[in-house]
Amino acid sequence: MRDIAIFGAGKFGREVAWLIEDINKNNPKWNFIGYFDDEFDESNKISLDYYLGDTKSLNNWSQTIDLVIAIADPGIKQRIVNKINNPNVLFPVLMHPSVHVRSESVSIGVGSIVCAGCILTVDISVGDHVILNLNCTVGHDSVLGNFSSFMPAVNISGEVTIGNGVYVGTGAQLINQLYVGENTTIGAGAVVSKNLPSDCTAVGVPAKPIKYHNLIKAS
Repeated sequence: MRDIAIFGAGKFGREVAWLIEDINKNNPKWNFIGYFDDEFDESNKISLDYYLGDTKSLNNWSQTIDLVIAIADPGIKQRIVNKINNPNVLFPVLMHPSVHVRSESVSIGVGSIVCAGCILTVDISVGDHVILNLNCTVGHDSVLGNFSSFMPAVNISGEVTIGNGVYVGTGAQLINQLYVGENTTIGAGAVVSKNLPSDCTAVGVPAKPIKYHNLIKAS
């Protein structure tokens, strides 16, 4: 079995630990050793016994270790990955056994997390460090950009292209043949029926931009 750790000792981190347990029940693969976090909160529900240290500790890790980033915010997630410079750190794909996917025509990038109940149909490209939370669906010929995060029950129709660093809130719906620009946030329950530009927050039915971001790119 391979050693695996989670970066992010928060609430989603505990859910990812549960995901690893479920994967092991179906096919024992991972030896979960604990959490890394740059801002570990001793009042949370994770025992100090499972806290492995911060990014500096991770970069000094002397053995091969698999790592998954359990942080939903795309910008923070990218900054963490950019700070990791240890060649011993590998980024596996975590996929719940219940996921329904046509694996021969769906590509999933390194470090991505696909949670229970998700459905990915055909000819889909999922980028690196993408989160598909519980019960998301992705239709044919769609492209999901690197570091994007999709909260529970997001439905993405066919031929949708989503840029890097996009965050989509719970229950949002994206109709077919749309483009969403990079670093855009889509609110929970929104219905996206037209293309959305980069660097904006869009909400409502139909979804419309309500503000634009002046983002400092992750480094």
